[in-house]
Amino acid sequence: MPSLISRTITLPAAKVRSILAIFSLKRFIGILAIGSTAFIVLLTAIDQMIAYYVKDAIYTDLSRLPYRPYGLLLGTSKYVAKGTPNTFYTNRIYAADTLFKRQKIDYLLLSGDNRTLQYNEPRTMARDLRKLGISDEFLFPDYAGFRTLDSIIRAKEIFRAEPMTIITQRFHCERALFIAKYHYIDAVCFVADSPYSASVTRVRESFARILMLWELFREKRPHFLGSPEPLPPPIQRATLSQSSEQ
Repeated sequence: MPSLISRTITLPAAKVRSILAIFSLKRFIGILAIGSTAFIVLLTAIDQMIAYYVKDAIYTDLSRLPYRPYGLLLGTSKYVAKGTPNTFYTNRIYAADTLFKRQKIDYLLLSGDNRTLQYNEPRTMARDLRKLGISDEFLFPDYAGFRTLDSIIRAKEIFRAEPMTIITQRFHCERALFIAKYHYIDAVCFVADSPYSASVTRVRESFARILMLWELFREKRPHFLGSPEPLPPPIQRATLSQSSEQ
């Protein structure tokens, strides 16, 4: 009899605990779903607000792009895997070459990562632009462009490259221009073509914008600064080109 009474009391308690556990799990899932939805909405809102804020400084039509003496080419890896070219890189190179040869810019500041002897974005960009016929006298590497923020601030403070035309894909243009506007840098951006897989990169870009806002809030500075190394002054052919277009 004692064992029977014990079992009678224990069984309902186990059921109660089971029901409470299920209820707690559902509540946790509900809170998680609401939190995730709110975060996605916030992420999307921030993404769209940044895009809207800089939209007037973004150009896709070369004929409408204003002349700026300095072009800032933002670096990326030339390959996504061994033997597989990175189309983002290739399109940026061709866009920079087109702007230079159409006399929309006079000089190119090649800003990118230089983490190892084997991985050197500015050196790679310079080599490929030389192959397209641009002389070294118009190419200036910035080996300390580790991040977009570094590239934009260094372009102004080290190389005095204002006014400038930034060259990269549209999603990257938006973030780069937002940084430029925050630091009162005179910049526009020319959009290089994006490959068909850009949608995946766009998701990652949304998170990059959150990090960017946090770094701007904290007044983050480039990893390396130093003495100014101003780029050459604008050259006469640009002025002549403007006159012929009017």
